[in-house]
Amino acid sequence: QVQLVESGGGLVQAGGSLRLSCAASGSIFNIYIMGWYRQAPGKQRELVAAITSGGSTNYADSVKGRFTISRDSAKNTVYLQMNSLKPEDTAAYFCNAGYGSGSYWGRGTQVTVSS
Repeated sequence: QVQLVESGGGLVQAGGSLRLSCAASGSIFNIYIMGWYRQAPGKQRELVAAITSGGSTNYADSVKGRFTISRDSAKNTVYLQMNSLKPEDTAAYFCNAGYGSGSYWGRGTQVTVSS
């Protein structure tokens, strides 16, 4: 089992920044990719950004140039730096850790961007 704990969400004005953290613990040796997803009310959960164990990254088009995913392997932590936030970024953000046949989810952290 892998436990994921997100932190760093909150309320911010449009144009502001937040940094989300996802700390992983447990049987993390078989995790090969970690990512951030978000879900706004009434919408499907969508991938925001992901980073592989090799360091490759992938971003949703809507956040390219504004968000940066990174990791600290020594701390088993993945970060999502979010800059130039927009009201449409408002959502619950979830950390995800993928292994061969499935994935684990964190409980999420709320990000609210006011206009």
